[in-house]
Amino acid sequence: MNAPSPRWPAVFAVTVGIFAIVTTEILPIGLLTPIAAGFGVSAGTAGWTMTVPGFVAAVAAPVVTVAAGRIDRRRMLGGLMVLLAVAGFLAAAAPALWVLLVARFLVGVVIGGFWSIGVGLAPRLVGVGAAARATSVIFAAVPLGSVLGVPLGTLVGQLAGWRTAFFLLGVLSFGTAAALVLLTPPLPPVEVTRASVLSGLLRRRAVRSGLLVTFLVVLAHFGTYTYVTPLLRDVVRPEVLSGYLLAYGVAGIAGTFLAGRHRAGFALAAAVIAVAVFALPHTGPIGALVTLVAWGLAYGGVPVCSQAWFARAAPDAPEAATVLFTASFQATLSAGALAGGFVVDAVSVPAVMTCGGVTALLAAAVIRAARRTGDAAARREQPVE
Repeated sequence: MNAPSPRWPAVFAVTVGIFAIVTTEILPIGLLTPIAAGFGVSAGTAGWTMTVPGFVAAVAAPVVTVAAGRIDRRRMLGGLMVLLAVAGFLAAAAPALWVLLVARFLVGVVIGGFWSIGVGLAPRLVGVGAAARATSVIFAAVPLGSVLGVPLGTLVGQLAGWRTAFFLLGVLSFGTAAALVLLTPPLPPVEVTRASVLSGLLRRRAVRSGLLVTFLVVLAHFGTYTYVTPLLRDVVRPEVLSGYLLAYGVAGIAGTFLAGRHRAGFALAAAVIAVAVFALPHTGPIGALVTLVAWGLAYGGVPVCSQAWFARAAPDAPEAATVLFTASFQATLSAGALAGGFVVDAVSVPAVMTCGGVTALLAAAVIRAARRTGDAAARREQPVE
């Protein structure tokens, strides 16, 4: 039986929470230069504001969820959003770079905990029948953070200073915490996610396959997309660059909802990403736009497909499965950006696109192979003790 319709507001509250988290996480991309200038450091040093949250989130995902034990998940979500608000206010007031990095550390804790608990709640909020649609709504916050959140935050930073942008995100986070507490029903944990549960999941072939394909696809994407702007500057006029990135983001939102309806397209998404990153250095202005739209459509479905893979691999432990999804996704996000940077510095931006394309093709091949055996292996293996 489906959950009653009043729980849809809770889905939208979780979506706003993810939007605030994603925007907070990647906002330094648009504010890196003024942040570096404000603290008198190089852009590379200021870049740690992007690296820290992802790696912290990878560790925080299992640690926070295990520590949560039997705490009601509504309280956990509200508390984590309050912590995100604190991180925003601390960043806005940071007198030194190390204080800003502490704030970014807190952001990583929130990412790990909120994603692990929040993104798998759709069936409990709206029922199994509407879970795919609700999951797509929640994950739509990821490209929305790029399309709306970061450009708006960057504009605020340009008009009123980068500290104001972080302060306003703190206000949004605090308001979202209140909305979650008011709109979300009590959510006692269905199962307690213990360390033994997580280690038990890692013994499942389907889970290990999910970790591998998530690693490959996300590595290919963030190893290349992080450096797409300098590549586009050689292809299109600077004044239309933001429009191209906007087209990518809108396509990403559409891809999220398409993936919610057709979750079997994981291999196709990886293959399209491969074609896009191979082609982009060799296109003109029109070709670059078409390529970015295709890339956005493909990557928009990746988080949904990846999370669904883990959910299918561990239907008896959905929260633990989401923990592994979050940890793998966030760790690879940061690793991809770092690895891409090494290739760019050592060779060139087109070279990192080639490396990303090869990785994405490998991901597509692994996904196709794993799908033939993963579901059968998951059925044979015993539930987590």
